[in-house]
Amino acid sequence: MKKPLFLLISISLFISSCKKNDDQPVTPEETDDVIIENEANDFTWKAMNSFYNWQEEVIELSDDRFADENDYNTYLNEFSSPMVLFSALLSPKDRFSAIVDDYDYLFNFLSGVYKTNGVEYVITRPPEGGNKIVGVVRYVIAGSDAAENNIQRGDIFYAVNGTELFAETDTEGYITSSNLDLLDPDTFTLNFAEITEENVTVPNDINIELTKEELVEDPILVSKTLEVNGIKIGYLMYNSFPFGYDIELNNAIGELKSENIEELILDLRYNGGGSGQTARRLCSMITGQFTGELLARDTWNSKWDDIFGSADYFEDTIDDTPINQLNLEKLYVIATDDSASASEYVMNNLAPYIDVIHIGDVTVGKNQLSVTLLDNDTQTGAPVGQPNLELPYIALSEELGFTTLEDANPNHKYALQPIVGLTENSAGFGEYTDGLQPDYELLEVLGNLGQLGEQGEPLLDLAIEKITGVSSKSLKTPVSDNMKIKTISSSSRKKPLNGLLHKGFIGVN
Repeated sequence: MKKPLFLLISISLFISSCKKNDDQPVTPEETDDVIIENEANDFTWKAMNSFYNWQEEVIELSDDRFADENDYNTYLNEFSSPMVLFSALLSPKDRFSAIVDDYDYLFNFLSGVYKTNGVEYVITRPPEGGNKIVGVVRYVIAGSDAAENNIQRGDIFYAVNGTELFAETDTEGYITSSNLDLLDPDTFTLNFAEITEENVTVPNDINIELTKEELVEDPILVSKTLEVNGIKIGYLMYNSFPFGYDIELNNAIGELKSENIEELILDLRYNGGGSGQTARRLCSMITGQFTGELLARDTWNSKWDDIFGSADYFEDTIDDTPINQLNLEKLYVIATDDSASASEYVMNNLAPYIDVIHIGDVTVGKNQLSVTLLDNDTQTGAPVGQPNLELPYIALSEELGFTTLEDANPNHKYALQPIVGLTENSAGFGEYTDGLQPDYELLEVLGNLGQLGEQGEPLLDLAIEKITGVSSKSLKTPVSDNMKIKTISSSSRKKPLNGLLHKGFIGVN
């Protein structure tokens, strides 16, 4: 049985040259053809013109934008790189489209492989406020340099290479100026601090040099069963939706099912999204009583909606593997302002069918889907159940959503990950660009993070309280506003492809 293949498409634009009147004398300038100086610029414009969700609203992507081929080529030559051109083509509504200069990096990232020193952190203000910022370690990736150096959740760093961190923000909290680029190099030293009883950040003379390396992060950080007041509660912390991990996710759900859990807490607080297929399958694992029913709908721009506008359904298999199904009627989700895309897909699309209790903070607000486009204009493919089509710029996959690249342009490795459509649930709701609102708001707190998956961690304790009716000690201590972690940035947000929902339903001959 063929595995589902992923739509990563564009279409060529034919730009006709204006005929010249042979009877009229012409100057040498009129007979000179303008040559495109960068093939990747040509690919970038054509791909965006074809598939970009807001193509009809962006003047520079209009189908009749150019008088002739020379006009088109002249325009492209005004841009020093595809990166610069791509930025000029984006709608002001777009927060998530991306471009990379090496598709190998993109393919690795979508599979959960990227360079990291293992510190997953949030950037927030210290208790004393001002323009200073501190980094708070959320968790450490197993097998990383940070793990080897015994860095722990809750550790605080205030400087990098001896330089104190700062960030200026506007009234909406967006960064206008900072030195967070100190965290970009492969190797740097983190300078750590502690918060005193007087709520003041004080250096503690711990300085650790860290080096990034390419790692595969297991998206399942914690999976366990807690028994509280006689109730068996499953807890699953899932930190991304990469391609290629669906069987492992299914196995984790199977283990919880074998332990006869009665409730499930799904922790997506740091999950910025990923594979839409995985999100759909997770919805099917959590339930099971709705197999074959409509889960979500997708809409595309006017050029492609008739072909690729589609629907997702609850399912009961992963290829030939049966899905482990919990048949729950209620789900407790921990989600925050770093929960996006596929995380929101699960929450929003389950809501018409079961009670989804959202604990934490307002989510990112990404109701959009994307595909990957490569400079390959020779492949053919088809949406499931439709005739085969010529699909220039398509990337097709046997397993992880990516194609062999024999026919891709050998002169560059640029790839686009633009927003190509919008998604809504079976009830027709998809307008949550301002984020999904929590039923019970609770922010993480400096000095009181607790351990993930352990009672005493406040967000987990709140979920347990809503299940059992018994309050935890961690929730009874008053918290001053200046100790609450209010996200300015994070390691998740600094990942260039964070927040993407990848859509896949293409077949190939």
